[in-house]
Formats: sequence, structure tokens, C-alpha cells
Amino acid sequence: MKSQNLSNHARFVPLYHFFTAIGALLLLIGTIVNLIKTSEENLYDASLLVFGALLFVFTTFYARAFALKAQDRAIIAEEKFRHYVLTGKTLNNQLTPRQIIGLRFASDEEFVELAERTATENLSEKEIKKSIKNWKADNYRV
Repeated sequence: MKSQNLSNHARFVPLYHFFTAIGALLLLIGTIVNLIKTSEENLYDASLLVFGALLFVFTTFYARAFALKAQDRAIIAEEKFRHYVLTGKTLNNQLTPRQIIGLRFASDEEFVELAERTATENLSEKEIKKSIKNWKADNYRV
């Protein structure tokens, strides 16, 4: 497995991102075209197909969004605990969830200093990731 760093840490799942998500949108477009072109006697059936496709699109989107939100909560709890273990103090309450999530890639040696700098300078998640010298991989995120 290739070493994770700033340029390759984003996770893409081909079957989800390129097949399921695009397929769901194509299904929705196809059912809308079918609804527009349908005869009056098939209007009800065509409407149900559009509704089903809409449900599939929303389910596909929210399945991913809810999983990421749950992972974000777990990452925030882990990073708060890591800061407490390293310093005996709680993590600065001024840090936003996105900032804390960005800090997860920092090694223990630079985590505390970078967390303090982030709170002082209000660094963005992207700036935090660029500041990390010793990248700590997060291979469990999906």
C-alpha cells in the first residue's frame, strides 16, 4: 500500500463514486425523459418511476453523507482524547470540527503545537494539512 500524504489522502471508492452515484443520476434523467415522452395512459407509471429514481438518488447521497458524519464524530472524539493523553488538557474549544478533522493527520510530535497554532491563527483544514511535516495516515476512512 502506498504511503498516504497530502496529495493522495482523499478516498475514492470507484463503485460508489463512478458507478452508483453516476448511475443514480442517469436513472433519474432517464425516468424524467420517460415521463415527458409518455402517453397519458402511462402517466401514473412514469410518475412512479421518477419518484422511485428520486428516492434512489437521495438514498445514495444520504447513505454516504450519514456515514461521513458518523466518522467525523468518531475522529473528533479520537483527536480530543489524543490531545488529552498527550497534554493532560482538553483541546481548545475554539477549534471547529473541520479543523480537528484536519489535525488527525499530524503525528503525535507535532499535533499539540499544530493544534495551538490552529487555534491562534485560525488555520483552515487545508492549511493544517499543508503544515504537517510528518504525515500520520488515516487508512480506515471511507
